[in-house]
Amino acid sequence: MGMNKNTVLAWATFIMIFVGFALIGLGAFRYDDVAGWGFASVGIGFFAIAWVFNALKGRV
Repeated sequence: MGMNKNTVLAWATFIMIFVGFALIGLGAFRYDDVAGWGFASVGIGFFAIAWVFNALKGRV
């Protein structure tokens, strides 16, 4: 069960999406002050990086 580059990018995309949802959830439900906005914006950044990883599948 070897993992090629596309499989690694697929797993990285899945993990980044999961962490992005977790960060947005922390920002929305755990922190009610300004820190919540920071957590949510970092979560959106994780979505952007996951989008790039998904776009790279099949190209590297």
